[in-house]
Amino acid sequence: MTTFALLSLLIAIAAVFGWVSSRWLKLPITIGTMLLTVACSLLLLGVGEYAPGLRPWAIGLVQQIDFERLILHGMLAVLLFAGAFLLDIEALFREKLAVVLLSVAGTLLSTVATAAAMHWALPLVGMQATWLECLFFGALISPTDPIAVLEMLRRVGIPKHVEAQLAGESLFNDGVAAVVFLALLDVSRGADLSIGSAWHLGAVVLVKAGGGLALGVAAAWVASRLMALVDAYQVEILFTLALALGGYALADGWHLSAPLEAVAAGIALRRFNLDHPRARIAHESIDGFWMVIDEVQNSVLYVLLGVEVLAIPFEGLWMGSGLTAVVVVSAVRLAVVALLIGLLRWMRSGFRSSIVTLSWGGLRGGLSIALALSVPASQGRAWILATTYCVVVFSIVVQGGSMDLFLHLWRKKTT
Repeated sequence: MTTFALLSLLIAIAAVFGWVSSRWLKLPITIGTMLLTVACSLLLLGVGEYAPGLRPWAIGLVQQIDFERLILHGMLAVLLFAGAFLLDIEALFREKLAVVLLSVAGTLLSTVATAAAMHWALPLVGMQATWLECLFFGALISPTDPIAVLEMLRRVGIPKHVEAQLAGESLFNDGVAAVVFLALLDVSRGADLSIGSAWHLGAVVLVKAGGGLALGVAAAWVASRLMALVDAYQVEILFTLALALGGYALADGWHLSAPLEAVAAGIALRRFNLDHPRARIAHESIDGFWMVIDEVQNSVLYVLLGVEVLAIPFEGLWMGSGLTAVVVVSAVRLAVVALLIGLLRWMRSGFRSSIVTLSWGGLRGGLSIALALSVPASQGRAWILATTYCVVVFSIVVQGGSMDLFLHLWRKKTT
């Protein structure tokens, strides 16, 4: 099947399942779309036992999709930019200390704690994994996924300060996780772990992260200035697209942090545009465009997540590791958030947040699966991928799908 035909099929599935979810299931469109896609994929596998050739055809079709490249070097650029650009930047700046602490310290603490807990818990379900394998899993599952989190936040109503903390953390912590993940890749390839090389690695990390942020801000400043010089919303939208795609590609090509570049570009463009007279920038048209793009891409991404089950080699033990990981990841998330929010309350009198909401709202998504596909086969990629998929499905369907009810019950309990 050609790339165009495959893309057409994915969009058609997203449209039909979105319609069914909205009209009959009465579920959030993305949640319902993923549920239906997973259910149909599993049904296809079951029917394939009685229809020779059907199962290999379906698996072969899914394997044509380079999920890792599609997410990390394609959709992520637009989704991160859209999420950052549509964010309430005033609320984000008010919560900057919480965002930095949760996205940096929280990700690092979660990586180590998750790795340690999995290394201890996996033997209880009959599995053995090395420390490096567990660290790989901890690094890729610790960041909250910006795509899943921001989609969920648009559906539910939570206080602005908590929304800014959760959204800001999800936008920045994927860059931190990517840095940790790449460092682990170097270790798995036999990189020198001396003190000197560690300092060198740290310097390289700072250059990549700082360079990505600086590039995003600089490119946004240029784009904003040019947008203010024309009176055509179509051209302004094209400039935002050029910034989202071109900036990410440039950072990727220069080996800078492309995710951080996209986030910085989205936030900076919104900020720079506010400095121009309102009549000079077509804010409503641009916002409407990016909201539609964001929602359409989210629907397609959740279809991709659903069909990916066809390409994952599940085994009995790995299902056990998946259930174990759901408990471990949830418990570690709660513990880390409680620790950091407690620290923030001690540092800043009157600091407001919600440990329970931040913990339950920390969703995982396509980014974790894309990183799992990057794990070397010799470092447990098979079990890590299957386990990651279990956590992602639980996170999106159970946590994301129940967030409305969860918040309702929590408000009743606290009033």
